[in-house]
Amino acid sequence: MGDMTAVVTGANRGIGRAVAAGLLATGHDVVLVARDRAAGERAVAELGGGRLVVGDLSDLRAVRATAGALREACPRLDVLVHNAGVWPGRRVLNGDGLEQAFATNHLAPFVLNLELEPLLRASGTRVVQVSAGLYVKGRADPDRTPTGEDFHPMRTYADTKLCNVMMLPLWADRWRGTGVTIDAVHPGVVRTGLGDRAGVPGALLRAVKLLWRPPATGARPIVRLAVEDRGTGRYFHLDEQTSLDPPATDAALARRLWDQALKYGSAT
Repeated sequence: MGDMTAVVTGANRGIGRAVAAGLLATGHDVVLVARDRAAGERAVAELGGGRLVVGDLSDLRAVRATAGALREACPRLDVLVHNAGVWPGRRVLNGDGLEQAFATNHLAPFVLNLELEPLLRASGTRVVQVSAGLYVKGRADPDRTPTGEDFHPMRTYADTKLCNVMMLPLWADRWRGTGVTIDAVHPGVVRTGLGDRAGVPGALLRAVKLLWRPPATGARPIVRLAVEDRGTGRYFHLDEQTSLDPPATDAALARRLWDQALKYGSAT
């Protein structure tokens, strides 16, 4: 697979880095997308392979710039793993006036798909979305969630992952017959820095995380979907395909979220 290129977002640490390692082991030319150049270069050096594209997925202009950098770095793109994500403890708005988790967890993968779509179609790309089982606890309000008017330090992560997973069947329909496929996978509860907090609550959470699965274990179902199992529009819990549960089955809400994201993605 040495002539096959894979892109992994948020690849300098945690699950993303473990996914990059797994794809390197299968012979892919792996492009690691990381916001911090030093952290990304360190990851490439420690992995002993791969290439770095410095890219920020926290606002629309940065996502478009990242897409441009990827187009330059990748004449073809065989695998795209949307892994980057955040779990903020407080409401933070980006330069677009959008809440941080909504922008990164939901809007960034959507806009990256739009920006890269000609390359995806030309390459017959396999897209894998790293999801979270907590989406079932989410509530998506197109009028309030984008700007964090309904922000909650625990539930907003679930809200934005719900928005993201509701796009899955719509992307699958859009790309049907083009050679581009997309599936989503929840890799289980994995020991990463996601959601870390300061103070006593943070210390307690880090202690609990010692019992969670290591990133290398969490990466396995993601790598498997990327290189072994080529379907589309499916959702997996680890290696088991499952149906999406409510509230992700609200087709009217999904279409509204799609149209909203398309409007953001088309804005100049």
